[in-house]
Amino acid sequence: MDIYLFLTYLAACGAAATTGALFMPDQWYRDLDKPRWTPPDWVFPVTWTVLYLCMATAAARVAPLPGAAQAMGFWALQITFNALWTPVFFGLRRIRQGMIVVSGLWLLVAATLIAFARLDWIAGLLFAPYLVWVTIAAALNLSVLRRNPGLA
Repeated sequence: MDIYLFLTYLAACGAAATTGALFMPDQWYRDLDKPRWTPPDWVFPVTWTVLYLCMATAAARVAPLPGAAQAMGFWALQITFNALWTPVFFGLRRIRQGMIVVSGLWLLVAATLIAFARLDWIAGLLFAPYLVWVTIAAALNLSVLRRNPGLA
């Protein structure tokens, strides 16, 4: 694996992660009716750190391979949707629009996982935890939407 490619994709992940630092959960989020299974706040930065390392590693493995253009296009789209969700949900406080963004993110992560796995099975496996986490995030977003209909 090319370390410079890895660092490039890690920088892209870092840029996406910046939205989490700019639009952190505040009192509005704490006051929302959330399900009991909502992960505690400390889980999010730990999980995202691991996921971003996996995403960057997977991208660095796939990018130099022949026929990787479509897979890397999916990667670029998913990191864009990744960066978009936090400002929509926490910044604009748009729960319904957040659901739309996270649904698109889920589809793009699944497409990226499949495209990566076709080229490099390890890269596909590195994306699997991300798909699981986005599934949890989408379920949480949907639950918050349903529990707080007046704020959607």
